[in-house]
Amino acid sequence: MVHLWVRAEERPNEERVGLTPEGAARLVADGFAVTVEESRQRAVPLEGYVAAGCAVAPEGSWRSAPPEAVIFGLKELPEDGTALGHRHIMFGHAFKGQPAGQELLRRFRAGGGALYDLEYLVDGDGRRVAAFGYWAGYAGAAVALKCWAAQERGGICGPVARYAGREALLTDLAADLDGVARPDVLVIGALGRVGTGASDLAEALGLQVTRWDMAETAHGGPFPEVLAHGVFLNCILARPGCPVFVPADAVSAPRALRVIGDIACDPSSDFSPIKVYDRVTDWDRPALRVHDAPVLDVTAIDNLPSLLPVESSEDFAAQLLPHLAALGDIEAGVWGRARAEFDRHMGGVQ
Repeated sequence: MVHLWVRAEERPNEERVGLTPEGAARLVADGFAVTVEESRQRAVPLEGYVAAGCAVAPEGSWRSAPPEAVIFGLKELPEDGTALGHRHIMFGHAFKGQPAGQELLRRFRAGGGALYDLEYLVDGDGRRVAAFGYWAGYAGAAVALKCWAAQERGGICGPVARYAGREALLTDLAADLDGVARPDVLVIGALGRVGTGASDLAEALGLQVTRWDMAETAHGGPFPEVLAHGVFLNCILARPGCPVFVPADAVSAPRALRVIGDIACDPSSDFSPIKVYDRVTDWDRPALRVHDAPVLDVTAIDNLPSLLPVESSEDFAAQLLPHLAALGDIEAGVWGRARAEFDRHMGGVQ
């Protein structure tokens, strides 16, 4: 019998969850044991999981879960150096040479556990089977536009917070943009999930959107057109061969560009296409000012979909559920491919 243990997220402002009560009910009906931890911040109430037949455990108790339990969360674990002995499903951010990722892999080596990274959960053609991309794009575009509006009023974007839903977000943004100049927006990666969400948000606000994808970036650069737009939204993941869209010297170049929304958000990767900043931003300080005259702000929040936690959780959970239902054969199919990726990277851990 598969025992799926849904842990509470320990990162501040992370209210999402990868399994809804409806999905839990299906797994329980299929013979799974499902344990759901209590949580002070999960957007989906615990009562629904109880009604679905799930067991309840205290927040953070996954550390003492039965060895055979598969621990399922979304964002990173606390960086406390402890050995990891369970099989974990989560976004590990450990396979692109990130320093924190290497430490995470060392913890798995020490404990004998394994990482099934959700970013590398792919079908036979290499396509991801579940992603938060649309809502990352939607929320990321929203934060970038809040940065623009704050600039137009002579300031810098202040803290952001979760929204009850899409309409509440749009209402808030419309108020932010009321009475200020409206930017033109360039979206690179516009045909993907992230780019579609970003474009939809900008168009819902009546903004002029230029959509680029592989055809427009295939020549490898340089890309002076990026500097000609007020807002640039990067929706392409950093990976080997990714062209540079914003070189380091762009800050001092003639440009209309005032806000970069790096929605893909991987500044510590050597393959990052945006070279004017080196660290993520967060909900308390969403904008990083990288140049003053003319002003240039970068926003790069790495848990953007949690600004709309209910919609993004429901969407992601629906995509992932058929694959969770196949956990009985965790070394085959999408899970087997994820395990092979983990094993490959573990070979390089020092």
